[in-house]
Amino acid sequence: MSENPAIVLVHGFWGGAAHWAKVILELNTRGFTKVFAVENPLTSLADDAERTRKMVAQINGPVVLVGHSYGGKVITQMGDMPNVKSLVYIAAFAPDAGESAGAISQANPPAAFGNIAPDSDGFLWIAQDAFGDSFAQDLPADETLVMAVTQKAPLGGAFGDTVTAPAWKAKPSWYQISSNDRMIHPDNQRMMSGRMNARKVITLDASHASLASRPVEVTDLIVEAAGA
Repeated sequence: MSENPAIVLVHGFWGGAAHWAKVILELNTRGFTKVFAVENPLTSLADDAERTRKMVAQINGPVVLVGHSYGGKVITQMGDMPNVKSLVYIAAFAPDAGESAGAISQANPPAAFGNIAPDSDGFLWIAQDAFGDSFAQDLPADETLVMAVTQKAPLGGAFGDTVTAPAWKAKPSWYQISSNDRMIHPDNQRMMSGRMNARKVITLDASHASLASRPVEVTDLIVEAAGA
């Protein structure tokens, strides 16, 4: 039996690598011993793509790239590396060339768009008292409180940075839609997953934080991409 490929997990806005905690544990129980969760600065698409690229370049053998939310934009930008086997999008942005996450969202705003505001330094925050209802309404309040307090605010410019050559045009892709997502409109997820001609698209009745609220199903999709 061939060894499982490495899994590289790429977080999105308003959370770091620890947002993948339950998926990491689930992958481990299924025998995936080479799992990495990149910690991106969320300062620009170029910075985040380069940080993720450097991690992938350190890995010998095939890699499955998994992006949540804005992390999907990161893997779209840098995912056409020779050792990348496949891409998995978890309630994620998958822009085409010349597109940004910001433009996609502004064209079809999600329910919680109004709960995001910049600070005086240009970092975007979700109001703490609205975090659970905006990002993770299907998680317990104690979990969303920790998420709200530890949220990793991105620089607003990263939202507007455009993709150059989308990796989903070159690599086999999988996509999970969250039908109750208040951070990326579900219709936008359906649009992006549809045009990428994904190998498989699943829909979960989940919030934006499906990686935390539905880790078993999310891991199922990652494992399927790893074995394809």
